[in-house]
Amino acid sequence: MGQIDSSVVEFILLGFSHFPELQVHMFGAFLVIYLVTLTGNATIVTVIFLDHSLHIPMYLFLQNLSVVEASFSTTVMPEMLVVLTSEKATISFGGCFVQTYFILLFGGTECFLLGAMAYDRFAAVCYPLTYPMIMSKRIFVKLVVCSWVLGIMTATVSVTWVFSFPFCGPSKINHISCEVPAVLELACSDTFLFEVYSFTGTILLVLVPFLLILLSYTQILFTVLRMPSTTGRQKAFSTCASHLTSVTLFYSTACMTYLQPKSKYSPDTKKLMSLAYSLLTPLLNPLIYSLRNKEMKRAVVKLCQIKVVF
Repeated sequence: MGQIDSSVVEFILLGFSHFPELQVHMFGAFLVIYLVTLTGNATIVTVIFLDHSLHIPMYLFLQNLSVVEASFSTTVMPEMLVVLTSEKATISFGGCFVQTYFILLFGGTECFLLGAMAYDRFAAVCYPLTYPMIMSKRIFVKLVVCSWVLGIMTATVSVTWVFSFPFCGPSKINHISCEVPAVLELACSDTFLFEVYSFTGTILLVLVPFLLILLSYTQILFTVLRMPSTTGRQKAFSTCASHLTSVTLFYSTACMTYLQPKSKYSPDTKKLMSLAYSLLTPLLNPLIYSLRNKEMKRAVVKLCQIKVVF
């Protein structure tokens, strides 16, 4: 059945409406988190754009990751802030479709970008002499474009299928945003086949980049352990630490959100898991990469000094 069979024209996002006394405090906290997230990621994008010494694959991948993080946060946070300040927060059928689409697009793209970044670190640590050829500008562009294209394809297929189900009421989404599991609960036809496909697809989506990351870091570990110099080992581990932290943060929160059994957790627990996925990763990534990376810190200080001069 298609969307034309749906009698629901808008959805109501319940959010945390059953904790009205907490909503004001949550609004303030989430607004600060959103502004810090945008500022942090925008700073990384700007610094890398302006500092030509950072125009190498490692930092250009990071720049793309920051664009994804800021975009993901903007897809979820403004609507969430509206939900926290409204007695009855509604979102149109089309608005819900668009939000679901971009959540999946940016989530999928980040998945593939993290895989590409692991391959970049593998090439840099394991094959330093031939690294410029392995990770040439052409290869870098291909990896970035593939990450975005795969993200777009994943979102297009999934969202088209989800919103092809009829929605004939109720229209209350017991969640903070239009995420696939929460929207599917309102479909008034059997979604079992889609859920099987979605679970399988999500595992593949997560597993393929994750296996690439695992293989890359296994090789990196063996290479680093064979290094005679302690300084060399520390430098190699240092260049990989930020990426590994991001991978752990992203995959742990994403898996909790999308690979959980249907009835295992309460709606409130699911909302908190979703918050971890949509708030923590975009907020912490700029800090992870900036605080642990000397080149990034140097470039940020340089940019600040230029601003002070002007």
